Amino acid sequence: MLTSPKLTLMQELIAGASREELIWLSGYLAGVVAQRAHETSAPVPATPANPGTELPLLRSTVPSNGLSAPAVAALPADNPATGVHKITIAYGTETGNSKKLAAEFAAKAKKKGINAKLVGLEQYRLNDLPKEEYFFTVISTQGDGEPPAAAKKFYDHLYEGSLRLDRMKYSVLALGDTAYPLFCKAGEDIDLQLQKIGGQRIASLQKCDTDYEAEAGHWFDTVLQQLLATGGGQGSAGQSANGSATANAGASIQSASGGAAAADPAKTVATPRHSGKKIYTGTVLTNINLNDRGSGKQTHHVEIAAEGVDYQPGDSIGIVPSNPVPMVESILTLSGVDPARLHPHRTEDWPVSDLLHKKLNIVFLHERVVKKYGAIVRQEIPQTKIGLLDLLKIYPVKNGNQFLEVISVLEPIAPRLYSISSSPEAHSGEIHLTVAKDTFAVNGETKHGLCSDNLSQLVPGQTLEFYVHHNSQFRLPAPEKDVIMIGPGTGIAPFRSFLAERDSIGAPGKNWLFFGDQHFTTDFLYQTEIQAWAQTGVLTKVNTAFSRDQAQKVYVQHRMLQQSAGLFQWLESGAHVYLCGAKDPMSADVENTLLEIIRKEGRRTAAQAVDYLDELKEAGRYAKDVY
Repeated sequence: MLTSPKLTLMQELIAGASREELIWLSGYLAGVVAQRAHETSAPVPATPANPGTELPLLRSTVPSNGLSAPAVAALPADNPATGVHKITIAYGTETGNSKKLAAEFAAKAKKKGINAKLVGLEQYRLNDLPKEEYFFTVISTQGDGEPPAAAKKFYDHLYEGSLRLDRMKYSVLALGDTAYPLFCKAGEDIDLQLQKIGGQRIASLQKCDTDYEAEAGHWFDTVLQQLLATGGGQGSAGQSANGSATANAGASIQSASGGAAAADPAKTVATPRHSGKKIYTGTVLTNINLNDRGSGKQTHHVEIAAEGVDYQPGDSIGIVPSNPVPMVESILTLSGVDPARLHPHRTEDWPVSDLLHKKLNIVFLHERVVKKYGAIVRQEIPQTKIGLLDLLKIYPVKNGNQFLEVISVLEPIAPRLYSISSSPEAHSGEIHLTVAKDTFAVNGETKHGLCSDNLSQLVPGQTLEFYVHHNSQFRLPAPEKDVIMIGPGTGIAPFRSFLAERDSIGAPGKNWLFFGDQHFTTDFLYQTEIQAWAQTGVLTKVNTAFSRDQAQKVYVQHRMLQQSAGLFQWLESGAHVYLCGAKDPMSADVENTLLEIIRKEGRRTAAQAVDYLDELKEAGRYAKDVY
């Protein structure tokens, strides 16, 4: 038995623990015992060898703040005996981070003797979902709280009314960015919906910011701990009397800051750490309009001096734009609040004027924010996207204090991502951007996109803050591989980077570019460079489509069909295909055209063409960066 001081410590720990924490502790101790057995290669006695035996868990792995320390210290050694023989790890990704983590977790599980099936949610057979017993999802959030495009079918399937997953034990790892208002929303939705339709959590939802590695690792260590300790056969630790796995075995949640959180995973999720994004400050060198006189467009080539920026072709930069000063001043006048008054935002207090200028979105508020504004001013406001200034004019606040309530419901300015159009090899110490000035009409009034308007007005010498958004899914292949690039409009940006990089390193692989815009004479972006690459052999083939230069509109997908035999031959020879530009409708049209070419030239059925394209995706030979 334990000595008196240790027995007292154990009794105090047990007395203050919930049922779920006791289950967790039981599994934790089982893991330690299994590890010691493996290390000594000797049988583990049923009782301590002598009264002074010390429990290693209590000595070295239980922190003073509770039971939710990372479980890695108590994980059994490789290939332990366990009742869990098979799990599924499914990922939904846009930039490749979820896939990378899921692959790492699958490898880690296999080292522990667990057969881990790794699958992308776009490839997952939805009919298999009710058969899953242990199912773990790693998923990112895109846009306005949406799942990645590749995971949309899976996401929607979860909300079908007849679906039941009563045998499933699951956990969700959600990747996101706290700079966006609906942080990790897709992961939250999946976690809650899996529970609603019968799934049982074995580890709570973990939400991770852009610096996700540590939190993600802790989450999977917790998952492994539950699988190794509570998922065994009849009578193993962590199971109920009838042998079924305990639903809340993983209820104690590891927060991103390392502290213990409440035991109910349905109501409590991890709190993200402060974002670890590295912010760079660059100086504008050049800002020119690439469109010629007479064009209906305005596309700016912006060069920024930025030494020491770590990026690769295919990456983007994120920019948080500032709100226009005249708009901020008008809002302050209508609000009646002191511009210098301090107001809390996240972890700091800011002057109201700075919040409105640099931190909070005041342009085209989302419907959910408009609804909250209406509740504050006690007005019924139609569902619409409207700016804060117009809201104040139509539905004014009573006083400055009421306006401070409004500030509390405003969402942060979301970063805008722009594909980098420069090459680290060809443009050392610089970042180049290709920015289309967004112009649209609202109630007959011409409006411009906040960030693109700001960037179009930059002059040499001005500074600009940004961060690098890495995209591991959109990478150049080996230098000897052939590349097909499809990039109409500003979709040319990453391909300018690709071509400059391949030119600089002397890559022997062939390059084929499809580019399109409205008019040859006014809208042929980077015309001189593209023609020079064609003349020097860097570009093996170039096909252009200028939609308004003839009576019938011609787009890049039409040029692809005209070149269908050659395109398919390149595919059969191992070429990598890249698509960048507008998501709707361009990307869908191009993908349908690719399927048509594969079907026609490869003499395949429609289903076989889909399988062929899926194989390209799985092999990393078909990548999209669409917006």
